[in-house]
Amino acid sequence: MSRVINPDSAGKERTHLTKAIVLTVRQLARQTEIDDLTKDMAAFIALALFRVDATIDISVQAWEKRGYWVKADKFRMEWLWSGLLADKMKEAIIKDDWATVALLSAQIGQKLGKIQIAEHHRLGTPWVGAYKKLVE
Repeated sequence: MSRVINPDSAGKERTHLTKAIVLTVRQLARQTEIDDLTKDMAAFIALALFRVDATIDISVQAWEKRGYWVKADKFRMEWLWSGLLADKMKEAIIKDDWATVALLSAQIGQKLGKIQIAEHHRLGTPWVGAYKKLVE
């Protein structure tokens, strides 16, 4: 019997989410006023960071099974910021603290600064309706 390969791995999901976050941070930086679109973008960043944080343990499980504890801990430490900034972003959005949202967006942009997005990407507008999901 052959082994089963999962084409939808946590790493691929994390890559897709980080590209979407970078795209959203860039679009959010272009906003001049706070409207529904701005709220959706900020909420999407928070939700996507929560999902990125959830993929970390899934990725690390294979290393831990093989006894690569140092590699697993290093990977967790590299991505520790995602959960922390997601919590701060969610709190700032709910409190309508847009100065903090701007500051956090800049920090997230720095963390994901090495990620490149093609000019003709297929990401679309993943932030549509995110504010409603965050508030629920």
